[in-house]
Amino acid sequence: MTVDRREFLKIAGAGSAFLLAGEARATDEPQAIDCGQTYGVLVDTVVCIGCRKCEWACNTEHKLTDLPLPSYEDKSVFQRHRRPEHNAYTVVNRFFDPNTTKPYSIKVQCMHCNHPACASACIVGALRKEKQGPVSYDAWKCIGCRYCMVACPFQVPAYEYKEPLKPQVRKCTFCAHRLEEGKKPACVSICPNEALTFGTRQELMDMAHGRITASPEKYNNYVYGESEVGGTSWMYLAPTTFDQTELPKLPDEPIPPITETIQHGIFKSFIPPLALYGILGLIMHSLKGPEQEEINV
Repeated sequence: MTVDRREFLKIAGAGSAFLLAGEARATDEPQAIDCGQTYGVLVDTVVCIGCRKCEWACNTEHKLTDLPLPSYEDKSVFQRHRRPEHNAYTVVNRFFDPNTTKPYSIKVQCMHCNHPACASACIVGALRKEKQGPVSYDAWKCIGCRYCMVACPFQVPAYEYKEPLKPQVRKCTFCAHRLEEGKKPACVSICPNEALTFGTRQELMDMAHGRITASPEKYNNYVYGESEVGGTSWMYLAPTTFDQTELPKLPDEPIPPITETIQHGIFKSFIPPLALYGILGLIMHSLKGPEQEEINV
């Protein structure tokens, strides 16, 4: 059997139509979530004392360490900048107000964005924004492509490079299991100075602006996370401009409005890729010569 150029194009065209139809059926429309009512946390760096109890509570809750609480009283860690790792979902760093040279502490972790870039970059849907607020991770779906690590504007997700058999992407979970039980995240529950406040995002924004209005001499007139990349579930107050902290300057526009729809639609359930392989197989079969068919028979 031989196929001329016209017949080949017909086959390819039919295959493309089938593939596009599969893509349309597989499109995963993002859920409409009222981010004003999702849960969030307000981090007040003005009142944070850098005790690192939040680090211990997080690591204990998620069984990332068996170190006792006193071991976290070591403040020498502030001499170097740290970032969340696969075995530490949150860390506390130190920064200075350039006007007073006074040191302040800042807790960093996954920001649980309203429109998470990591979820839009994930080609298998292993990351998603939940109605309560957390950006959850499904290790069973993850294929280890690490696109989420590249996409995250806060450079938060970490990878288990030392796990050769079952490596996972690791990040703060927002203690989603505790939220389902009606509890606060572990880090919030242990904070002795109420530097971490848990509530709905709208409540926290109102509280943040209220603190700025009540004590303008203490706070920079800006709530970080209110609008960055479409808003985040974790928001911050600081005594100085945020370019003095480690939080990056980002645009207000969400990152994933286009990629989220396209990638989730194309790769949901692997239907289009499987269809693509079938089309390619059909084309290859059609291109076989008579002698090849005789051998196969």
